[in-house]
Amino acid sequence: MRIIQGGTLVSGSETRRADLAVGGGRIVKVAESILPAPGDEVIDARGCLVFPGFIDAHTHLAMDNGTTVTADDFATGTAAAVRGGTTTLIDFATQDKGGTLAAALEAWKQRAVGVSSCHVAFHMAITDWNENTRREIADMAFHGVTSFKVYLAYDALRVDDAQLLDILRAVKSVGGLLGCHCENGTLVNALVAEQKRLGHLTPAAHPVSRPPEAEAEAVSRLCYIGRLADWPVTVVHLSTELGLHEAEKARAMGQRVILETCPQYLLLTDERYNKPGFDGAKYVCSPPLRKESDRQALLDAIRAGRIDTLATDHCSYNFQGQKTLGEGDFSRIPNGLPGVEHRPALAYTALADSGLIAPQALCRLLSENPAKLYGLYPGKGALLPGSDADIVLWETGVEETVSAATQLQNVDYTPFEGMRVTGRARDVLLMGETAVQNGVLVSRNLGTYVARGPMVLP
Repeated sequence: MRIIQGGTLVSGSETRRADLAVGGGRIVKVAESILPAPGDEVIDARGCLVFPGFIDAHTHLAMDNGTTVTADDFATGTAAAVRGGTTTLIDFATQDKGGTLAAALEAWKQRAVGVSSCHVAFHMAITDWNENTRREIADMAFHGVTSFKVYLAYDALRVDDAQLLDILRAVKSVGGLLGCHCENGTLVNALVAEQKRLGHLTPAAHPVSRPPEAEAEAVSRLCYIGRLADWPVTVVHLSTELGLHEAEKARAMGQRVILETCPQYLLLTDERYNKPGFDGAKYVCSPPLRKESDRQALLDAIRAGRIDTLATDHCSYNFQGQKTLGEGDFSRIPNGLPGVEHRPALAYTALADSGLIAPQALCRLLSENPAKLYGLYPGKGALLPGSDADIVLWETGVEETVSAATQLQNVDYTPFEGMRVTGRARDVLLMGETAVQNGVLVSRNLGTYVARGPMVLP
């Protein structure tokens, strides 16, 4: 067995000094003190916070947007993720128009299985709703895909309101969870066209074409349709104070609304789009970066425990050769940012080490809540006897600088370049095996495909 000694264990409800014994890929014992037997290996965790492995429930790896393919595939993206402390990510398998959910799941499994350095699961993005797709919902749940996604923007992906209600009812029948990209696609199309007519073609036009009102209207619409279906809904990558207000209004009326946001909306603002030359393109994502008031509203919501999960929406495109496709036309800039490697360190620094929230709350945002919502708990998201030995030894009091020069993400920049972080994933265990040691990825391809159960509301 392997004994993790001397660390401070962190759960969503408490911190305590305790030891862990790991064997057969699982946690076998948790106690104040565990004495090693002959042949046991001891891992010294003194000075470390010991977290259940972090879960990133929103990534886009090896994704073809119709023009180009993301810079990170499952080999590079999962390696970067586990180095940062993420032991499971949930990517989006996306149904083709005219295709089946089963075909989408198989295609994404083929991309991920055997090359992933952290565990991988999939949400199913529904783009073609019909009777056959409806019948497949139960089959997806049977095969461990219990969360789904729809888009209210992007003409090639979005569903209409009647379809949204029907999809919600189908997902409800299997106890699943539906996430939604909340932007009013019709409004966005009109505003993009307006900016181009006005000759506004630089990255600075991007946030103008996707204003807070477009998000807030879609959040409100999703919540009311969720009310009709009498089922929880999830707003992914929430970015605005207006959207937060609409979600809170729905919550006050009794609708269960699960909220996800991302580090970029907590740390960056739309001033980045005004950088000299074409550098603003590096920050083009959807929804876009917002005003300082939006950033502060989201931080206040995190402090108050009103945001449930912190994911990345990792969707990496190189600046050279990919983002530059939009020179002269901002609407052609591939939308997306990298972040899967740096999320834990950025979150720890900005939220926990700053004193905004306690380590327990950070555990809920990064691990426990996504594990519960996406049918992984208590196998993952917990440090309990019987839980999977996906464990992060988080070293506090160390300073590092986020830089593209040192990242494993397969992309030529990071939007967080130069930011100082004050902690790191010193060691990361994946099913009890060491994937990261002293901050260095030492074992690749330890990840497995994870089938999931129904959600448990935190």
